Amino acid sequence: MFDRLRQQMAFVAEIDRLKQVCRQTYVNDGSRHDNSAEHSWHFAVIALVLAEYAPAGVDVGRVVKMALIHDLVEIDAGDTFIYDAAASGDKIARERRAAGRIFGLLPEDQATELRALWEEFEARLTPDAKFAAALDRVEPIMHNYHTRGGAWKEHGVKASGVIGVNSRIGASSEELWQYIRGIIEECIAKGYLEDDRQTST
Repeated sequence: MFDRLRQQMAFVAEIDRLKQVCRQTYVNDGSRHDNSAEHSWHFAVIALVLAEYAPAGVDVGRVVKMALIHDLVEIDAGDTFIYDAAASGDKIARERRAAGRIFGLLPEDQATELRALWEEFEARLTPDAKFAAALDRVEPIMHNYHTRGGAWKEHGVKASGVIGVNSRIGASSEELWQYIRGIIEECIAKGYLEDDRQTST
């Protein structure tokens, strides 16, 4: 009688572990690293607040769902720093294995639905996924702004890398990208981010 509910509650218990996955970015006061559960919540609220900048036809409710589940795979795969090319080498394989296990805890219909939503987010091909991917990049930039380049400085990240990685924001919302690009330029001007663009090829 309770088989379905037991599966759902097992999933609910398992995803609590996301609170233990630390990210490289710091919370805005710089006192500690944030974690992936906090990031997912923040991303979801950002989607609600910035919904007006979504392209026509984007389903913000689906974007919020993507925000809430997009990093669940990090329970097994860990957080991969987006500027770490070496660590990103096997990221896809690690995360796909994790998705199979974690979403597989759910009843089959819910497992299929959430796994498909996660796959859509990762592929970044639909308007919903492109907007979600754009918003996913907004939060860590703002963290680095408020911490005066905290994670960027700690890992030697430079302007060309930040601009290159985050330019995909413009693929969904040019207005958001222009704003974020202004924040990046302000970070450079204030010395939060080293400007290497003159020497990059």
